[in-house]
Amino acid sequence: MASGLPRLYRDLADWWPLLSAPAGYRGEAESFRQTLLAACVAPPRTLLELGSGGGNTASHLKRDFRLTLVDAAPRMLAVSRRANPECEHVLGDMRHVRLGRVFDAVFIHDAIMYMTTERDLLRAMTTAFAHCRAGGAVVIAPDNVRDHFAARTWHGGHDGAGRALRYIEWTWDPDPRDQSYVVDMVYLLRDRGGRMRVVRDRHVYGLF
Repeated sequence: MASGLPRLYRDLADWWPLLSAPAGYRGEAESFRQTLLAACVAPPRTLLELGSGGGNTASHLKRDFRLTLVDAAPRMLAVSRRANPECEHVLGDMRHVRLGRVFDAVFIHDAIMYMTTERDLLRAMTTAFAHCRAGGAVVIAPDNVRDHFAARTWHGGHDGAGRALRYIEWTWDPDPRDQSYVVDMVYLLRDRGGRMRVVRDRHVYGLF
């Protein structure tokens, strides 16, 4: 799956913290934490995150849970390992991975949106169920669902140690009759020598 992912998860993965900084996930992570605590029969201690990406959400949840982070992109896992060295990291596809153990809770954030067919969506949900202890909870948090989808544009980015990134994000639906939408990204990357380059990237997401 990694070879078919957008460039942000492959050769541009090291730029991820400058596109989406961990601090911006604090409020969301607290909401997820409260939801997990309320949904589990007993207070959860172990948490499996499927599609953990660069580990931004994990950087906040690791204070309350013992985390196992699974992602299909090796370079993104490397970014997360640097940010969250105390967490267990596993290379795996949420549609197929089986760890042979269960967790108090399972979490899938926006990576669920890369499931663009109902078959793959069911596979990811089956993986979550297979790893969830009886009495535990699964929280799945896509950015968009069909009932609330709206096209939009967005921009952002951050400065880092000697380099910087800015981006424009354009979310739109080329065909409202199908079960997917598109996010076109343009990254403006400034390296340590002050050189600038522009990279276009496309993300195709499921919409159900």
